[in-house]
Amino acid sequence: MKKTLTTLGTAVALSAGVMSLPAVAYEPGDMLVRFGAVHVAPNESSDTLLIDGSSSVFPKSEATVGDDTQFGISFTYLINQHVGVEVLGATPFKHEVKVKGLGGGLDGKLADVKHLPPTVSLQYYPMGAGSKWQPYVGLGLNHTFFFDEKLTSERKSDAQKFSNLKLKSSTGLTGQVGIDVALTERLFVNAAAWYMGIDTTATVDGPKALNVGQTKVKVQIDPMVYMLGLGVKF
Repeated sequence: MKKTLTTLGTAVALSAGVMSLPAVAYEPGDMLVRFGAVHVAPNESSDTLLIDGSSSVFPKSEATVGDDTQFGISFTYLINQHVGVEVLGATPFKHEVKVKGLGGGLDGKLADVKHLPPTVSLQYYPMGAGSKWQPYVGLGLNHTFFFDEKLTSERKSDAQKFSNLKLKSSTGLTGQVGIDVALTERLFVNAAAWYMGIDTTATVDGPKALNVGQTKVKVQIDPMVYMLGLGVKF
């Protein structure tokens, strides 16, 4: 009986907390600014590394991409009560790129690479102005560009002689889900997730120490991107 009363009391308290939240009244012309921690978790799949154009040299080789967390910010302009346009940005993400399946001391970290995936999405908000929270979905495009590709000192050493690493930019579809929960009439908590279609082709000269002119690989990164933070309505 005591356990039942405790459970009931907890439910009542939670209900009271939800009921006490202000309504999230989104109106045409409102600007929503969301900011917080953004985590990029690649779901990469890699083709076999092409060694001077051949995939038969190391048929079980592949590349992998690590995850990273940075500061993110998005801006949404509400066209009407249910439709908005969002622009998502962040500080540059830094990813560790590795290769495996090469053997002979060539497996392991290849480089650190930075990227930015600016994204534009059309969002739909199904709830009315009197709702205590505002879930939403979105569909858009991201353009990802890579820069500051830095090979490790071991890869650049005379034992391997890799050089000139480059990753091709990518444009792909993006889907998202999110929710805003009001704290005040203007301030709210936000949680969101995106699936981003990102693929790239990486090329690097070498390893010259093995008389290889160029190594090339195509990687489908296709990350899940998660954001947790705060938002302000203007």
